[in-house]
Parts: sequence; structure tokens; C-alpha cells
Amino acid sequence: MEIILKEKIKEAVKTIYNSELKDDLIQIQETRKDFKGDFTLVVFPLLRFSKNTPEKTGEMIGKYLTDNFPSVAGFNVIKGFLNLEISDSWWIESFRKLSAEKNHLETCQVKDPETILVEYSSPNTNKPLHLGHIRNNLLGYSLYRILLGCGHRVIKTNIVNDRGIHICKSMLAWLKFGNSETPESSGMKGDHLVGKYYVLFEQKYRIQIDNLIKEGMDEAEAKNAAPLMQETRAMLLKWEAGDKDVVDLWKMMNSWVYTGFDETYKKLGVDFDKIYYESDTYKVGKDIVLKALNDKILYRNEDSSIWADLTPDGLDQKLLLRSDGTAVYMTQDLGTAVDRYREYEFDRNIYVVGNEQNYHFQVLKVLLKRMGYEWADGLSHFSYGMVELPEGRMKSREGTIVDADDLIREMQVTAKEVSLELGKLSDFSEEEKEDIFRIIGMGALKYFILKVDPKKNMTFNPAESIDFNGNTGPFIQYTYTRIKSVFRKAEQMEINTDHIKFSGAKAGPKEIELIKLLRKFSETVTAAAAGYSPALIANYCYELSREYNQFYHDFSILGEIDEDTRNLRLILSKVTSEVIFRGMWLLGIEMPERM
Repeated sequence: MEIILKEKIKEAVKTIYNSELKDDLIQIQETRKDFKGDFTLVVFPLLRFSKNTPEKTGEMIGKYLTDNFPSVAGFNVIKGFLNLEISDSWWIESFRKLSAEKNHLETCQVKDPETILVEYSSPNTNKPLHLGHIRNNLLGYSLYRILLGCGHRVIKTNIVNDRGIHICKSMLAWLKFGNSETPESSGMKGDHLVGKYYVLFEQKYRIQIDNLIKEGMDEAEAKNAAPLMQETRAMLLKWEAGDKDVVDLWKMMNSWVYTGFDETYKKLGVDFDKIYYESDTYKVGKDIVLKALNDKILYRNEDSSIWADLTPDGLDQKLLLRSDGTAVYMTQDLGTAVDRYREYEFDRNIYVVGNEQNYHFQVLKVLLKRMGYEWADGLSHFSYGMVELPEGRMKSREGTIVDADDLIREMQVTAKEVSLELGKLSDFSEEEKEDIFRIIGMGALKYFILKVDPKKNMTFNPAESIDFNGNTGPFIQYTYTRIKSVFRKAEQMEINTDHIKFSGAKAGPKEIELIKLLRKFSETVTAAAAGYSPALIANYCYELSREYNQFYHDFSILGEIDEDTRNLRLILSKVTSEVIFRGMWLLGIEMPERM
């Protein structure tokens, strides 16, 4: 309709003012909800042609459109804005065409598909996945599906931080205090077991620091001089030198963690096409750094550490190799980026990483560009805010993280309790019930996190997320199953819903509102892909579900006597269910057929 309106407005200006109007002067937007209308024309750019007031100009163009374009049923002018009302018959006809199209859910098909890498998860092998990782994984996986749905070639990647000083902390603590404990002997998931020793290291380390401070050192000196830290640094050097005992221990403990991670990823419903490991890519990074040093792009400090001077770019001095030759995070990220480009020659590489790393990714892009990698322009940081529980922020060193496995389990238990209270699962088998509880619990968790603008910090409230009313996953899932129930009843009534048509149906305001919303699905997905915002799709699904439920409450569908009207409402219901299903699929959320 916007395209048609533009042509008609050009025609109006040509006829009334004898002037040719260029497209860039025609500003059409959706009418604000507090005004009557569907589309609004901004009149101010047209005053150069009318030589009149905004109100008079709007009146003249509005009258021309209603007189010469039957699809415009009415208009009103508010200051410099012409609000146009589109006729019900146009909305119904547009819906007829939409519902008849086989590919009406093929949204956001780009003309020039790109190869896009989406990196998400990025866990450390010294602790289990936690609530922050849940937001990261859900955002990354949903972004992958949205971009895939737009026609791009998308590769899901993960970089596992499996080396470095923090990993050695868990290894040293296990050696000193573990008594050969294993996941099998302890009954703990491997990632939880390794995380236990990371916390234990920090506790013992803190005691050593406090003792050294009592002996007269300041805190910085004490942290550096503590025996545990000295041993950890020595272990890291041995690891990088390939010491067999250290490497074997590292492989064993990492294998425990990977088994644990895989279980959690499966519960979350996310996966990866390619997993990179820092233990591999840091070597590539070191080679890149040494070459850049040789090319005089970098400099060596007096203590033999290697740095980049980024002050000409408005940044600071950046360490790339420590004085003992060990690598830092930036070294690894340089190697990973180069490795990925060699393998995929991507157009874009999107890093789904929290906003505390904004500066890191600024530096990464500048460094790669300075080193001659022009494709670094395709690097993009999908920066998102922190996530907390109502109790406050998590601290992994202190062992106060909100464990992902515990939260997933809690969501399913809560879903079970709420579902049983509603008492609608009496005819389900126990196996079916448990699957429903899982789908509802995970839907609640995923939706509550994804409905928030990724850029914003958020508080995850498990109790609010599971509510079957309001802006929640279970509410949308229930709406979908309600529509499925309508079609099961139609089948019992021997109504063939596969080939129904409507020809003379008259739509009321509720049907028209649903049609308008359904037509917005494609543009919503397009905007979500452009802005890296699954929240746009999540909130669209809620708005559509809410509108459908009001329609369902106010009007009979199968009980409607007029066949054309009944068929219109059935097709509206069918397309609504398809759009909800597709929208939630883009978010990575399963939909039950009954609940």
C-alpha cells in the first residue's frame, strides 16, 4: 500500500500543483495509535509546491485521494500531517492475496545474500554455563535463524576459551586438593566439577593474599607474590611449552567440561556448525603478532612484551604478547578472525558478546585493519546488556553464579506446577505431560530473555516468565494451541478447512486489526535482521497473540452462521497460527500442539 500511495500522491501533486514530486520528498509512516488512520503523509516537504499552509495542503491532497482512489476511505489533517484511512475492502482483498500465496511466510528475502558468521556462547572451560551464557546463546541462535530466514548463508560458530591463566587455576586446584576426584566418582557434571575447583582456587588464593598484606605488602604486590599465583603462571608456561603431564591434565579436565557443556546446549536447543578452540587459534595469533612486529606495525617493550600503539586511532596502548611470550585474549581473537576468513571468506562476522567488551572489539578491528586485513570492515560486535536475577549480579569467582542447568530445571518444575494447577492435561500420558512441561518451561525462559531489547540490561524473573497471561512465552504458546483446537473441532464437524474460500465476507474492526498485524510480519523480521534485535519479533508475536485472543473472545468462529464470514475467520486463524509458529521458530522456541 505504501508504494501505491506514493504514486497516487505524486499524481495528486502533479494534478493540483502542476509539479513533479520526487520520491525522497514523500514521507509516509504508520499513523500513531492515538490518531485515526492507517498511514500518515508528512506534508511539510510539499509546501514548496502548494505555497499554502500545511493544513490546507493536507486537505487538498486528502480530498484528491478520496475522490480518485477508492482504497482511501477517509482522511484527517492534524497540523502538518495527513492521516489516511484505508478501506476495509482493500484490507480484505490484500489478505485474500496474502493467504493464497504459498510463500507468505518467506520473509525478508534479500537480493544479495551474504556469508555471515555468528559467534555466540564463548565459554571458558573453568566453569559451567550460567545465566549470562543463556542470554548469549539465545540471542546468538535466534540471530542465526533470523538471518537464515532472510536468505543469507549463515554459519553458527563458537570459540571455546580453553587455555590461559584462568584455566590453569582450576587445574592447579584439582592437583592440590582434588584427591583424583572425577565426574563419575563425585556424581557431578564435569563442568560443575571443574568450576568447583576454580572457586576453591580463588578462596585459597584470597587467604594467601590476606596473609601477605598482613606481613606488610600492598594488595597488588600480594596478588603477584602469592604462591598459588606463582605456581599457576609456571603451569601456564609449561602448558605453552607442551609439557606432557600438564597437557594431559588439561585434556582430561577439558573433556569433562565439554561433556557437561553438550548436555546444557542440548537442553537449550542450540548448536554450532564450527567450534574453534583458543588453544589452536592463539598460535595463529602469535604468528600474526610477530609478523606485525617485524613489519614495524607493533613495538617491543623493554621487558620484551609486544604492544600496539593505538593512540592515533583514539585508543590506547594494547598488550599483545606478555614478556614471558604467553598470549592474551586479543592474540587469540586475531588468530580466530584470520582463521575464519581463510575458511569462509565471510562478508560479516558477528560477535555476540556482552557490552563490557565494547572496547575490545574496537581494538580488534583497528588492529586487523592496520595489519592489512581489509575484510575486517565486516567484523561486527553484537553488544548486549547484563542479565541478573532479582537477587543481584553474579560473581563466578565467588561461586555465586546462577547455574544454567539449575535454572533450566527450575523453569520446567515451575511449568509443571502451573500447568497442573490449571488442570488441562488430564487426558495426556505422563510422557506427553513431561514433554509439555519442558516445552512450556523453555519457552518461558527463552521468550522472557529475548523480548527485551538486547542493548538493555535486564532482570530475569522466573515467576513472571511462566505466567499464562501477559507478555510471556506460555501466553503465546497457549494462543497457538487454542487455534489448533479450533481446527480439531472443525474436523470433528466435518468442515474441510483445506480448501475454504471467502468471497463476500464483511470484516469487522477486529478482523481488520488482525489483517493489519499479519501484514506487518515481513517488515518486522526485516527490521529484526537489520537491527540484530530478536526482541522485535518476540513483541510482535505477543501483540498478534493478544489481538487474536480478543478477537476469539468477542466473535464465534465455528458457530458463525454466514459461511463466508466463518471461512474468513478460519483462514485468519490459520494464517495467525502459521505466523506465530514461524515467529517463535525464529526465536528458537518450540510450540506445543496441545496444552
